This record gives sequence, structure tokens and C-alpha cells, in this order.
Amino acid sequence: MSHPEPPPGQAQHPGPEAETVSAVDLRAEYEGAGVQAVLDQLDRELVGLKPVKARIREIAALLVVNRARQQVGLETAPPSLHMSFTGRPGTGKTTVAERMSKILHGLGYVRKGHVVTATRDDLVGQYIGHTAPKTREMLKKAMGGVLFIDEAYYLYRPENERDYGAEAIEILLQVMENNRDDLVVIFAGYKERMDVFYQSNPGLSSRVANHIDFPDYSAEELLAIAQLILAEENYRFSDEAREAFADYIQRRMQLPFFANARSIRNAIDRARMRQANRLFSGMGTAVTKLDLMTIEAEDITASRVFQGEVEGLDPARPLI
Repeated sequence: MSHPEPPPGQAQHPGPEAETVSAVDLRAEYEGAGVQAVLDQLDRELVGLKPVKARIREIAALLVVNRARQQVGLETAPPSLHMSFTGRPGTGKTTVAERMSKILHGLGYVRKGHVVTATRDDLVGQYIGHTAPKTREMLKKAMGGVLFIDEAYYLYRPENERDYGAEAIEILLQVMENNRDDLVVIFAGYKERMDVFYQSNPGLSSRVANHIDFPDYSAEELLAIAQLILAEENYRFSDEAREAFADYIQRRMQLPFFANARSIRNAIDRARMRQANRLFSGMGTAVTKLDLMTIEAEDITASRVFQGEVEGLDPARPLI
């Protein structure tokens, strides 16, 4: 007797009356749910991050095996899927959260597979009675998918007795427990601050089973990222520009507020602007396709970074 297919994205948790099978092809389950395709996409999108990618593969394998156990009639508690992503800005946390949501959706652990990103301002109100509806509204938007809370430690401000962050945390705890079959919460931020955050909130820590640390990129990886960004937009470095950008990376990594791949993307955007100004100033001379594609060394070395300054920051603005 055939059974109708569930709607796309519908969780496929068999009930007690469901028929079971005698054997499950794990590889077929893995590929049929699109897990391998998502992991391949992650490899293409993100340079390096080997320990992160290895951990994502481990989680994916656990989810496939858990689903296979259900299919052969083995009673098993659903795995805890709430996560913690720690690392500095620009290390790929948001991208990995988006790919993780696709894996969860493909395997039927969330209904929609979308990601809703939130910060403290989205969850915490400024007066009594304001926090609960704000937090519940964000949870409602994320239901059936992933709620990604960036810089989550800002939810907890014990030094301020009138702060309402603790109320948001309590609501999150309740929903994480009661709706764990329909929502995955990922907390993200700097590792040291996140460690303090979890120590201060043991109830929260006990509900987050998967902790993944995102390492900083090496200079070689950052150069590879730069070339990927350029290729996506049909640009290229000249040989001299590649050497100049490698020098830029070494200098920028030593300056404050370095944000890994994010800083590299910003640097590429400014180099493209300088290239455009250089070409525009030579109006009257025809430009070739190669001219329009090529970033030259002078487009790099004009950066303030070569004078020991951080580009893109307003000196009058206080830094936090």
C-alpha cells in the first residue's frame, strides 16, 4: 500500500502506527535529503574552516542516523539541535547557519529551513511589558526554521537592574524546550564573552548541545578569499596587485577592528572604487575588457592601511 508524500519541508517523524523498514541506505538518505549538495556548496563558499566543516558533517551524520533509527522502528529521543557559534566577525558564522538550516530542512527536522537573524534590539524592550511581545514576535518569525542571535551576550546585563534582557532569555528558554521539534536557536559571538554568557545562564547552557568555534583565517586563506570575491564579480588582480594585496593583508591584520573575510570584502570594494576612478580619469583613451577587469597595484597601495590607519572608520565616532 502506497502512502502519500508529505508536503515539501514537512517533518517526517514516523508515529507509533507507521510502518517500519528492515534496512536503510544511509548514503541514499544522506544524498536524497540534499546534505551532500549543501556541504559541497559550503566548501565552495568558504575557504578553510576545516574544523567547522568537519563538525557540521558530524552533526549531519547524527541526524541521518537518527532518522534511520526511526525508520527501522527504534525509539529514540530527538537530538538536541540548539547551537553556539563562537568566533570573531567575518569568520563565516552566518553563512554556516544558513547552510545548517538547509540540512535541517532537507532531513525533516524543521518545516521551512529559513533563518531569522536577531540582535538584542530585536528581542529586548525599553520599558515594562515591551520585551515579551518583541521576543515572541521574533520567535514567531523563526518558527519552522532557525533563529540566529548575533552577539547574544548583550542579552544579559546584570549590572543594570532595570534591564529586561533576562526576561527575553527566560522566554527563549521556554520556547527552546517546548518547541525544539520546530525551532533551532543558534547563539553567536566572541568566544570569551559567550563563555561568560553561558556561565551566567546555566539553564541556557544546558540546552545548547553543539558548540562550534570558528577560527580566524590565515593570511594565505584571506588572499584566496579576496581572489574568490574578485572572480565572482569578474575582476582579477594583476601580478603586482596580488603581491600588494598580500602585503595589505599582513598590515591590516595588525590593525584594530580586523574582521577577517568582512574586512577583506570591504578592501576589495574600495580597490574597485579606486580602479574606477583611475580608469575614469583617463577618459579619452579606450579601455579594453582586460582593463575593466584588472585591479592594479596602485589601486591597493593607495589604501590608508599602508600609512598604518584603519580605513572606513569615522575618527569622530567612538569605537566600541
